[in-house]
Amino acid sequence: MTIHGSFLPQTPFGSDGVSVPRIAIVGRGFSGLMSAIALLRRVRTPFELLMLDPHPEINGGQALAGAQIGAILNSRVRDLSVADDDADDFDTWLRGNASFRNAVSAAIPGFRQIFVPKGMFSDYAYQRFSDALALRHDVSIRMRSELVLSIARRSDSRFAVATGEGPAEICDIVVLATGYGTTRKPTPSQPETPGATAIRARRLAPCPHIVLLGTGVRVVDRLFQLRDEGYCGRITLLSAHGFLPRSHTRFAADPMELEGEIPRRLRDVVPFLRHACRAAEDGGQNWQSVMNAFRKQARSLWRDLPAQEKRRFNRHLRAIYDSHRNRLPEPHYLRLMRELSTGGTVLRKGRAGAFTNDGVTVRWPGETREGFMAASAVIDCRCAAPDLAAPPLSTLMQDGLAMPDELGLGVLVNAHGEVLVGDQATANLYAVGPLGLGSLPDIDLVPEIVSQAYAAAGLMTQTCTALASTG
Repeated sequence: MTIHGSFLPQTPFGSDGVSVPRIAIVGRGFSGLMSAIALLRRVRTPFELLMLDPHPEINGGQALAGAQIGAILNSRVRDLSVADDDADDFDTWLRGNASFRNAVSAAIPGFRQIFVPKGMFSDYAYQRFSDALALRHDVSIRMRSELVLSIARRSDSRFAVATGEGPAEICDIVVLATGYGTTRKPTPSQPETPGATAIRARRLAPCPHIVLLGTGVRVVDRLFQLRDEGYCGRITLLSAHGFLPRSHTRFAADPMELEGEIPRRLRDVVPFLRHACRAAEDGGQNWQSVMNAFRKQARSLWRDLPAQEKRRFNRHLRAIYDSHRNRLPEPHYLRLMRELSTGGTVLRKGRAGAFTNDGVTVRWPGETREGFMAASAVIDCRCAAPDLAAPPLSTLMQDGLAMPDELGLGVLVNAHGEVLVGDQATANLYAVGPLGLGSLPDIDLVPEIVSQAYAAAGLMTQTCTALASTG
């Protein structure tokens, strides 16, 4: 599907016969869409953009795709601008939306502190993409709804991006924006909602027991969706660590100045944060302000930790950290607590194993053998981790163009989105968003994705300018 203009495969020339750079973005979720917005706003020379994804539509990725009506983002409007030069751009867009403004009139003159539905943010991001594209008559974009199978470096330093359908696309720059990893096209037996795969298709009404895997924000959204649709049966929230998202404050919690320097050793960080949170609350502030301050320094702390410490964090502390950073709006948190207090929904700690038509196998804490939890349906609400052995990541690594991060959570990448092999950046190869989560804490959050996308676009601007001058 061509959105604006057109270009022919393997034809690196604009309509005037002048060579123009071709950029491929692999993935059309939020990271891919944000990368496109940043390129359209920052690269001032003509270029051609190819966006590839097995899903036929721009769907927002795991974070936004399939969002149910009423599903709320867990970040405030003030933190969701896709414009790096205007922190209030989303608020401005909302104030220009008459129906939303009338529905939330109490927030006038602005909406910076509120939480909005995921669908509303998705509409905003797509509108800003359309706005940026409408201003660039020198840019052509083409969509291909195919799974990328390989990305190979050619002898002329360009990339051959192959999907298995037709000849490979020849590109000067490639951006990996696959979120938590590439996925194949959904089959008829699989729901299209990422991160929420039901293993048994049955009407909800007669189901006496549903198991939801995971305890993050997605599982809370799914729980509320089931209840709102009228399901009154038992629900079990099952996860390996059992930490539920904590609550946002009613009003924004600005980062507070921490007393003393954050320790550089992992074993000292947790006591430091506990003491800081207690001191904040004793002083009439809140622990959320402490965590917001810590997040601003987490990236430099992570960079300095040895690999063994990073692995220890991933095993023992990541679930706790995630529950404190991925917080719920206060009304949603209170609803979750009420839900758990009734006994109709229970939280259980255990490691899920294989799914069957009748339930899920579970390794309970302290047990050496797996047990079995019977259920009418099992719904996986966990984020799908990247499969580094699957294409195209596997081909990039086999060719020495990329390498796993120290935890094997994704590819090694820096804050500018450059894919690294050791300390060296692979020329013209970028990874934006959660694919770099093992390298950059919080790169799965909107503000960090936006910042990285613009940083990458700044470097690609230099490449495009150089290619245009030599073309």
